Amino acid sequence: GAPRPFPWEPAERAVGARWAVAPLAAMFGDGAAPGVGVESLWRGARSARCEAKSCQTRKISTAETAVQSHTSRDAGVQTDQSEDAVQDFQQEVQVDYTSLLSFLQRVEDAVIKELNKNWKSRAFDGFEVNWTDQNETVLCLHTLSYPEARDQNLHVTSVSWNATGSVVACSYGRLDSGDWSTEKSYVCTWNLDRRGLNPQRPDLVVDVPSSVMCLAFHPSQPSLIAGGLFSGELVVWDTSRTEDPVIWRTGLTDDTHSDPVYQVNWLPDAKHGNHSRLLSVSTDGKILVWREERDGRLALAEGFAMVAQQIPRSAQLKKFAWGEAAVGVTSLSFSHFDPRVFVVGVEGGYSLKCSTAAETLALPGTGSSVPLRAPAELAFSRHGGPVYSVSCSPFHRQVLCVDTGAANLFLSCGTDGQVHLHSMLQTQPLVSLQLSKKYLFCVRWSPVRPLVFAAASGEGNCNKCFCVTGDVHLIDFEKSPQKPALSLKQAAGECPVYCLEFNIKQTRLLAAGDATGTVKVWQLSSDFTEQGPREMNHLEQLASETTD
Repeated sequence: GAPRPFPWEPAERAVGARWAVAPLAAMFGDGAAPGVGVESLWRGARSARCEAKSCQTRKISTAETAVQSHTSRDAGVQTDQSEDAVQDFQQEVQVDYTSLLSFLQRVEDAVIKELNKNWKSRAFDGFEVNWTDQNETVLCLHTLSYPEARDQNLHVTSVSWNATGSVVACSYGRLDSGDWSTEKSYVCTWNLDRRGLNPQRPDLVVDVPSSVMCLAFHPSQPSLIAGGLFSGELVVWDTSRTEDPVIWRTGLTDDTHSDPVYQVNWLPDAKHGNHSRLLSVSTDGKILVWREERDGRLALAEGFAMVAQQIPRSAQLKKFAWGEAAVGVTSLSFSHFDPRVFVVGVEGGYSLKCSTAAETLALPGTGSSVPLRAPAELAFSRHGGPVYSVSCSPFHRQVLCVDTGAANLFLSCGTDGQVHLHSMLQTQPLVSLQLSKKYLFCVRWSPVRPLVFAAASGEGNCNKCFCVTGDVHLIDFEKSPQKPALSLKQAAGECPVYCLEFNIKQTRLLAAGDATGTVKVWQLSSDFTEQGPREMNHLEQLASETTD
């Protein structure tokens, strides 16, 4: 028969190639082999290892073992002191007490004399170590304004810092001719510590129906601020209330000022320690003290009236002549050492020393619900025009054998462009400084430097272009008693600076407001904020040389 093809070759090829294997037929024979089976060992081993058909590994065994040691030991490293070293030390500290006693007896009087001298010395009075970085230049940190007020050409009439020193407020009004009584104005505040401060967008804007002529933050409650209006009213706002911030007001009554209010001050209430009273001054000649009522009213508690006939004449002021009308009060400053004593500036050009303890009643015709008293005790040498600002020194006090007790210094400025430095013990000024050819609107004593003060002027000469500008003058008597140590260019053009205030908490800051509706916050250099070790002595010497 035909030979069988190879198992691995296709049948077609095997048949076709039959002739090629024919010669091999004699060498091979047909046969059949049994099949062979091969068992898979991999499947069996896998089945034996796994409890279930899944991908989870078998359970892992764990154990915890502590690593804390069982015993500990302290080892000292101090070397032992030999007996020889102890003996040497004892020999070194032996004292000849007899000679020491003799020496102390010889120098006792001299040492006690020097200690008493140092104890009585005032060379370092008011001196404090300043650990902050020194700043050698004066910088303008912020230029603040309210666009709507500037669009109305309103002036910044007053600035004030709150009790924390972080918030500055300004009042808008008009200090030139115009219909003040009906023109809308504003009170604006900015928190300088706030992130993302926008100089053109105040944190709070209060709309006021009459020009706001002056402002004063409460000395201890940061959110309370009082304002005096052109209408003669007083208003107290709570800046923490955004809906209706007005909490007290005088309203228009017979007790209300009949002229604009040019200054407000917070006073402690002697009878109620948790409350304060408000003092207001006006060109109607009245100085009024107001108390808070529960119904939101400010009620008149007491008051004073400046009447020309009751102002003391001085031998040095023989030409002291006023009309019979009330004397218009423009500014006021309390003594820092006697809470009963205060100084006022008046339209007649005089500064007057006054006392809240005055008992003489003012002349009749004041039209008030409470009796008004005549507080004036002494008139000082006259300025060449109305006095716009007075400021008592927070530093100087000299006890003399006189009835008044304390002799304080104060500054005054007015339309004659001069600043007068006065002692309350004499009528003539100690120093007269011509700062401007035009008006001086405000003067403030530095809270940290006894010989430094600032003044706001209506004009100044620009060093670059010789144009007329509003200036903030910084005067340092230690450098020169006759000219400013530095003049800051606040506003270009004939735009006066109307107001300024030092920050008593952040003493490097000074805020000034001008006729353009702008408030600039200046950062003072170390020269104007760090008191020298003998600065108080220089101030005492300045006062004593002129009063002797």
